[in-house]
Amino acid sequence: MSGRAFPLILGSALMFSERTCWNREQNRLSRTLAQLRTAGAPILDLTRSNPTECGLLSEHAGLAEALARPGLASYQPDPRGILDAREAVSQYYGHLEAELSPDDIILTSGTSEGYSFLFRLLCNPGDEVLIPSPGYPLFDFLADLSDIRLVRFPLVYDHGWQIDFEELEKLATERARAVVVVHPNNPTGNYVSAREQARLSLFCRKRGLALLADEVFLDFSLPARRQLSFVRQREALTFTLSGLSKICGMPQMKLAWIAVSGLEAEKKEALARLEVIADAFLSVATPVQLAARALLDMRHALHAQVMARSGGNLQALDYEL
Repeated sequence: MSGRAFPLILGSALMFSERTCWNREQNRLSRTLAQLRTAGAPILDLTRSNPTECGLLSEHAGLAEALARPGLASYQPDPRGILDAREAVSQYYGHLEAELSPDDIILTSGTSEGYSFLFRLLCNPGDEVLIPSPGYPLFDFLADLSDIRLVRFPLVYDHGWQIDFEELEKLATERARAVVVVHPNNPTGNYVSAREQARLSLFCRKRGLALLADEVFLDFSLPARRQLSFVRQREALTFTLSGLSKICGMPQMKLAWIAVSGLEAEKKEALARLEVIADAFLSVATPVQLAARALLDMRHALHAQVMARSGGNLQALDYEL
């Protein structure tokens, strides 16, 4: 070993990858909030979205009981997730009138990890994923970490928000690998209609693209009619993401999933490759998997509270307007 010294310059950008060169400066809103908190000023934060801080079932009566399941001390990892947990997810979709086999489910620690798995599954460095605009800024960070490029297709407003399919067609280049839809979208709140779902699946089938559907808020539709899950789609290779964070109001439990649907041969290959990816991390803790069935059953009480509060808020807004 030579005695030549190579200086290590702390704080130098040369030490780090380009994918993490993000702008970390606080925006004006964050700076103002920090100043107000430092001054002890009262703040009514209308952007607070953490369900554990909003008085929504802050203490689940059965939470401790759900986590005190037999088998807690044993470790028998399954890359796809413990079968009983996957069966519980399958039954959840049964309540949505969507048939899904437990074998078509991969458990993850969160939907962000699910996106990471899927970007790695579908894309080479520099490939493109089409996402809706307006949309949620988290996608930018997930894309950077997976070395892919996001291409935004517009949502247009005409008696409700809709996908601009003409622009989507134009934006899908040879490097496009997948289309992401958020159902309902954040921040517009629109669901992808049954007609749009069918058209989007056909578009992806013809272009050889995968379809990624984020359904974390699927259960919270204000209209009485139930919205259709993308799990029903069979035309294109489809990956549907959801988890306990939103549908059960339990972000602290860290359990989500990827549901795979589509033509049998493509689905089988996708699941086999996803299993290898998941096996490399084995990130989902055993206790929450053992508790998954009981935790999913608790969603009904949360749903009732959220819908009651949302309905009351909407009435108040209608009254003021």
